[in-house]
Amino acid sequence: MRTDALEIDRFYRSARGRAAREMVLRRLTALWSDARDLDMLGYGYATPYLNAFADTTRRAVAYMPAAQGAVPWGNGKGSRVALGDECRLPFVESLFDRVILVHALEEAEDLRRLLREVWRIMAPEARLAVICTHRGGLWARVDSTPFGHGRPYTRTQLTRLLTDALFEPTAWAQALYTPPWRFTCGEKTADGFEAVGERIYPAFGGLILAEAVKHVGAVRPGGTPQRVRVRKLEEAGKRALSPSSETSPDTAKSKPTKDDAP
Repeated sequence: MRTDALEIDRFYRSARGRAAREMVLRRLTALWSDARDLDMLGYGYATPYLNAFADTTRRAVAYMPAAQGAVPWGNGKGSRVALGDECRLPFVESLFDRVILVHALEEAEDLRRLLREVWRIMAPEARLAVICTHRGGLWARVDSTPFGHGRPYTRTQLTRLLTDALFEPTAWAQALYTPPWRFTCGEKTADGFEAVGERIYPAFGGLILAEAVKHVGAVRPGGTPQRVRVRKLEEAGKRALSPSSETSPDTAKSKPTKDDAP
């Protein structure tokens, strides 16, 4: 059973919710610094994060599972929220350039079907951002916030899940080092915990963030997930690929073949 949308909405209006949003957006906007003319979907309860991109994207849509319920969102431009079946999204194939999953995987009934459906609606070379509770953090142990419900994840578990769903993980980060108590989530206090946590306890953030790409020509259904080289999310400064973008050096690199040898 998913956490009710009204409960999640109340959380993001609280000091703890504002701290969570701020810490995640620091990483997410650093990664996706330019979303102009892109189509973006937020799945789960992503409107607190979509707000940062809504004015620059060509289209920004929030999709909320029926078991969760929905809260209106649209920035005064009419409703941009769709409500429906968790694993049957009402969108055509290859539509979105960016997808954000938040409050999505922890309480999903069928993770494999959900991620395959997300893969279906993403354009070739589109980027997926997953924001979920980290198993090693304090926030997974406190059920008074939405992050304390459902299944938390480790980086290894999330890597396997994404790879099995035919995504290639490309960037990682952790966030929300402040303890999940009201008096530690004030703006200055949370910033202090975040700065100290990143330096001293980098593996114990409350949330884990992952970026993955949909490589249509490179996916291999089944088999054993392969280890990939990844960069830290905070170090990502280039614009992620979209169907209309030029191929970036990061994605254009490939191993030389015998024909390429001098």
